[in-house]
Amino acid sequence: MIRHGQTDFNKQGIIQGSGIDSNLNETGRQQANWFFEAYNHHDYDHLYTSKLKRSIQSIEGFINKGIPHSAMTEFNEINWGIMEGRKSSPETAALYKNVVNNWSQGHVDSSIEGGETPLEMYQRQHQGLKHLMSKPEEKLVLICMHGRALRSFLCLLTGIPLKEMEIWQHDNLCLYELEFNGKVFEIIKANDRSHFKI
Repeated sequence: MIRHGQTDFNKQGIIQGSGIDSNLNETGRQQANWFFEAYNHHDYDHLYTSKLKRSIQSIEGFINKGIPHSAMTEFNEINWGIMEGRKSSPETAALYKNVVNNWSQGHVDSSIEGGETPLEMYQRQHQGLKHLMSKPEEKLVLICMHGRALRSFLCLLTGIPLKEMEIWQHDNLCLYELEFNGKVFEIIKANDRSHFKI
């Protein structure tokens, strides 16, 4: 699993959730190229992304190889409600800190005004996981999603409580490698950026 590459919103510290369909910037495209160069020898059975452009663009090289690809709303980023598209300020920073602290205390059914709760995101991701697990013929898959969504999905895969999702800290176009042992998913690599040529 990878997080999408950098966008100008990432660079400027502007919150982009499922309601912001931004493109990768030049750095993000370079990150995607580096990842493709490092991993294009893998025989992926299927590619999964969110419906958002920055996720799809991050694995475009693999899509262009003709590997089957599914864009699914189940893997979209959380909706940040009234915070989406707003520049970072003391007000937005305080609002963000407050809601994340709330989630860490177990209130995962709360949200920013007009937004989605982590529990709602987790539940739709569970439907996405059910779809993935219904395809036993797909042994090796590549999934590209988003920062907050990735935190939630890692909790879902590993059985860690959703309120603890802040333990996952990751960068643009980082890699998480997981293996399924028949019962649970085990993390082999986390926030790996060894494919970056910098």
